[in-house]
Amino acid sequence: MKRRKVDLKALPGKSAEAVDARLHVATPLRSLLNKVFPDHWSFLLGEIALFSFIVLLLTGTFLALFFEPSMQEVHYNGSYVPLQGVEMSRAYETALNLSFDVRGGLVMRQMHHWAALLFMAAIVVHMIRIFVTGAFRKPRELNWIIGLSMFWLGFTEGFAGYSLPDDALSGTGLRIASAIMLSIPVVGSWVTTSLFGGEFPGEIILSRLYIVHVFLLPLILLGLVTVHLALVFMQKHTQWPGPGRTNSNVVGERMFPRYALKQGGFFMLVFAVIALMGGLFQINPIWLFGPYEAAVVSAGSQPDWYVMFLDGSTRLMPAWEIRAFGYTIPPLFWPTVVLPGILTVLPMAYPWIEARWKKDKGHHNLLQRPRDVPDRTGLAAMALTFYMVLTISGGNDIVADKFHISLNAMTWAGRIGLLVLPPLAYYVARRIALGLQQHDREVLAHGVETGIIKRLPNGQFVEVHQPLAPADDHGHTDLPYVGWTVPKKMNRLGALGPAVRGFFRPIEQAAPPVQQKQVEPPPTREEITSGKH
Repeated sequence: MKRRKVDLKALPGKSAEAVDARLHVATPLRSLLNKVFPDHWSFLLGEIALFSFIVLLLTGTFLALFFEPSMQEVHYNGSYVPLQGVEMSRAYETALNLSFDVRGGLVMRQMHHWAALLFMAAIVVHMIRIFVTGAFRKPRELNWIIGLSMFWLGFTEGFAGYSLPDDALSGTGLRIASAIMLSIPVVGSWVTTSLFGGEFPGEIILSRLYIVHVFLLPLILLGLVTVHLALVFMQKHTQWPGPGRTNSNVVGERMFPRYALKQGGFFMLVFAVIALMGGLFQINPIWLFGPYEAAVVSAGSQPDWYVMFLDGSTRLMPAWEIRAFGYTIPPLFWPTVVLPGILTVLPMAYPWIEARWKKDKGHHNLLQRPRDVPDRTGLAAMALTFYMVLTISGGNDIVADKFHISLNAMTWAGRIGLLVLPPLAYYVARRIALGLQQHDREVLAHGVETGIIKRLPNGQFVEVHQPLAPADDHGHTDLPYVGWTVPKKMNRLGALGPAVRGFFRPIEQAAPPVQQKQVEPPPTREEITSGKH
């Protein structure tokens, strides 16, 4: 019997036809691969958060194979000599073994921690970009709420993660968390007792945090990331205004192959940076802190950067205690429970607040430059200043110690700064935005500066401007301001060559000087005379 020859070239096409005949995936897959994404660096901030989350899942899976969340008391006999024979929990022992006895364990621990910090930083910067450019407006309010929810879930996930090793620093954080829960009126003591299984620290808190950290919160985050990306695909992607860009189209690159390949390369870069930091930059050296003892609290204990604003708000809050109806509301309740509640509800409601304020009910797929919305830009600067004052105040004892400043003076400086600096930041940012907008309007009205100085008949010196449009019958060249980049240099108009780019060496070589041919002087003319003198 003659064997049939297999056509390898036609095999992929036939296989695809066979799959499509049974599952009918060609049409949705084609629309997915043809999805157009605009190309701008600011859109990569969300991708950094996504790729950091993937690194967190990969490194966290490795760490979960060796970590044991047990509070059973043991004596350490591992490789780290200074702690040998010291009594500690089983969780702290396995964390030390991960750092010193598991091959690649310390690198994985540090990669996991750096990826968590990068994940939260990327979310914060991405949300700032979303806010100042108006990408949260209709129809993307739900994605804005999902983004804020992912920040607070990441906040809780990070806190649960660095509480697991049961070292002196993480134990202090758990002690503060229990105090915050106890400050809640009516239900605080019940919540704390239920979570810790009795009085702090109990014996079950680490095993519960472990389930929350490795299973519950990652699953919720993964679901929110999926919904977030699905909404991005369902709705049109936002884009900056410009030539050919409208609310009904997207100008950019198709998802496959160029965009997918570029994102794959970008993921490798993010992974490489996290791996570099995990291998070279020490973070959270738990062996230096020692095991946690409930009766011992060390000075200079600061959490990760995204939690420090709560620490700062606690330090700045005056000792105001309210007693009424048989209950006591301690000062800790206001900066650690009420303030995060306000910082959650108010930003989530902001898209509807702004839409009602501006009476805006339209769909928006074009972004706004921060200078074109000075009030919103001022609010962003105000919020960031508020956050920075609280964050710095979270380490005011370290600042006071290193710079030999009174801790009381640092506390009062933080309280005054919290009231004065945010409104000042709002005013300055708003004025800067208005000034930049006015500069754009002046260029549209008068043209681009050429650098050519001209002297008028009356002796006055003026600079010649290149108009951006032909003058009308009245000699005016005013162009409408459309909220997009206005060219302000001659090379942007094609009048000059591109600037030489590069850092250590030029990427674009300057054009060589034109060799002018040497012109021979004309022959000397001899005067022709009649020969008579």
